[in-house]
Amino acid sequence: MDKIILHVDMDAFFAAVEQRDNPKLRGEPVIVGGISERGVVSTCSYEARKYGIHSAMPIFIAQKLCPNGIYVLTRYSRYKEISLKIFEILREVTPLVEPLSIDEAYLDLSQSNFKDGMEAALFIKKRVYRELGLTISVGISYNKFLAKLGSDWNKPNGIMVINEDMIPDILLPLSISKIYGLGAKSVKKLNNMGIFYIRDLYELPKNFYFEYLGKWGMEIYDRIRGIDKREVIIEKDRKSYGKERTLKVDTEDKEELLICLKDFCIQISNDLIMRSLEGRTITVKYKSSVFESHTRSKTLNYYTNKVEEFYKVCEEIIEGEDFTTGIRLIGLTISSFKENTIEQLTLF
Repeated sequence: MDKIILHVDMDAFFAAVEQRDNPKLRGEPVIVGGISERGVVSTCSYEARKYGIHSAMPIFIAQKLCPNGIYVLTRYSRYKEISLKIFEILREVTPLVEPLSIDEAYLDLSQSNFKDGMEAALFIKKRVYRELGLTISVGISYNKFLAKLGSDWNKPNGIMVINEDMIPDILLPLSISKIYGLGAKSVKKLNNMGIFYIRDLYELPKNFYFEYLGKWGMEIYDRIRGIDKREVIIEKDRKSYGKERTLKVDTEDKEELLICLKDFCIQISNDLIMRSLEGRTITVKYKSSVFESHTRSKTLNYYTNKVEEFYKVCEEIIEGEDFTTGIRLIGLTISSFKENTIEQLTLF
């Protein structure tokens, strides 16, 4: 392979961290997420997946499928703490790391001391397990699409190499839902036409892709032929980082709102630290029980990624508001970034 791309994906990350921190949970069906009626599943252990539970499923449905499951509240700050350590290991392998989420990334080995994908993958898996007690699955190929496909091939704790000489045969038997860029609506549309597998799609002429799949059709045409020209991007030019939450019960209690905002401050601070970014515009958003949206912003005269600095502004904003109705949604966004670089200071 001319280019070597790795896709790394932690196995049931949130649930795995809970099982790591509490050995009593190991081997048990662990479901992580909100435990209220409005809650949804963030992640579940592989033991829970046997019951048909999956991410984004409403908690009340998960409880019906697995009443004996162990339901755990999300501890995002803990997961981010572990994630930062994982990304430190990844950046020891190559500076070309593109984070996709807290537990998933692409790596390009073109600037790495590792010139063999398998050697790099085994190094990552060994370090993550030895230092953090967690397993990670790795896909190795010459482009992003195939690397991501490889990491999901034999989870958990899997590893898969997809070479050019395996294309297209290895792809043909797969469901079209495995094609990156093909959304649920497009999959359903194609299924209704009798197209269920990549083999069915592969045999169709080029003009079909454009007519039925729109502007992304030609990318789909290329991907199922092993072509994906996307580069690994170290950091996308993201304008803001934000979090928001719909509350279980509408409230006018400022302390309750500040508890949510404190959690957001921690999550966003960790995101920025991981990406060596600092921001200076803090925006609090809230939506009333009558669905009126409001935003309040403050721009500091300095850049920061510190939790306490963000939270101080949140306190000022919330304390200055006069809520006449209950609040059903609260959110926080940080923007106006600069890269956090260390300056060389003179002696004087």
